[in-house]
Parts: sequence; C-alpha cells; structure tokens
Amino acid sequence: MLRSAAGQLFGVLRGTVGLTTSRLGAAGAVRHSHSNESAEEFDARYEAYFSRSDIDHWEARKGMNDLLGMDLVPEPKVIIAALKACRRLNDYALAIRFLEGCKDKCGNQVNQIYPYLLQEIRPTLTELGIDTPEELGYDQPELALKSVFDMH
Repeated sequence: MLRSAAGQLFGVLRGTVGLTTSRLGAAGAVRHSHSNESAEEFDARYEAYFSRSDIDHWEARKGMNDLLGMDLVPEPKVIIAALKACRRLNDYALAIRFLEGCKDKCGNQVNQIYPYLLQEIRPTLTELGIDTPEELGYDQPELALKSVFDMH
C-alpha cells in the first residue's frame, strides 16, 4: 500500500519537475528506444554519439555497453567512431575490450564476420596504434596447463 502510494507520488512529482528522457541529454538519448528508425539512422546516431568531443569515460562505456547489449553486430563505421573516442579519452584498455565484445557479438559466424570487421577497421587501428586482441595474445589462455593425459 505504502509502496504504491509512494510510486504514485513520485510519478506526480516527476511530471511536475519535468524529468523526461529528452532532458537527460546524450546518455538518455542512447538509452531511449528508437523502434522506427532505419539502420542508417541508427548507425548515424551512434557514430555521432561517439564522435562528440566532450564525451567522457562513463558515456563511452555506457554507449558501448548499450550497443553490445543489442541483438546486432556494430557496423565498421560505428566501431571506428568508438575506437576514436577511446583514443581521445586515452583509454587503450576500453578499445581492446570493445573489440573483444564485437568479436563475441559475431556469435557462431565469427569466422565470416570478424575478419570482415578487421579488414574494414584495419586502417583506423593502424592510425590509432591499437592492436587487436589476437595480436596481443588475448585469444590464448596465458596460464593454461597441458592436460595430464597428454604429458607422456
């Protein structure tokens, strides 16, 4: 009873103060659902989001998390914009982690999609001085032990 009354009171107060997702700024715009936008508009929205000069670490991580949480593989131009945002923020680890997430989003077609993504973003990786997780050896376990059954 108290919970429902408090919820209704909060809803009324929020309406009078005017808190909506449109007033939350860019972070709210990324979270907002755009069900009727085309693929080109979607890509342009995320490309513009990552290309902002005033983006901070939290916003970059939020945008990447939202993007990787969707049922899609990001387009190369969106990945390039995100990598450039990582370079502006001087966050090399975030760039590598985002590339790992993009590889994971390829799912069971990783052998077809991921090489295409790398081919498209390779000039940007070279320009920014970012290595792929495979070039860093992150695709191989570091401390994996040989099986005791194979040690003869």
